[in-house]
Amino acid sequence: MDTKRECLECSKPLRGRIDQKFCSDYCRNTYNNRVNASSRNLVRNTNNRLRKNYKILCAVCPEKMRKVSRSKLYGLGYDFNFMTSLYTTKAGKIYYYCYDMGYTELEDDVLLIVHRD
Repeated sequence: MDTKRECLECSKPLRGRIDQKFCSDYCRNTYNNRVNASSRNLVRNTNNRLRKNYKILCAVCPEKMRKVSRSKLYGLGYDFNFMTSLYTTKAGKIYYYCYDMGYTELEDDVLLIVHRD
């Protein structure tokens, strides 16, 4: 039973343990980085958008709460599709949170930005 085993990354012959898949740490890291690149890009891009949203909310509302127009947030680059959580009050009002900063819709184009303790 003489099967030729090869490195999954560079195809060099493997010597040693029967369950060995790579000839070196370099090949193992290169292979795993290539295989996982798309999922890591999704996570990185999502985290970047959340971080940008958070910075915008903090800059617009340095105090506990403040009213601001939706168009102002949009103009600053806020992406309303990215949030970390939702909170619905007993009265049915929905708060959209990005970490500890959030907003709820008031009337027309006006939002109330709040900082949760």
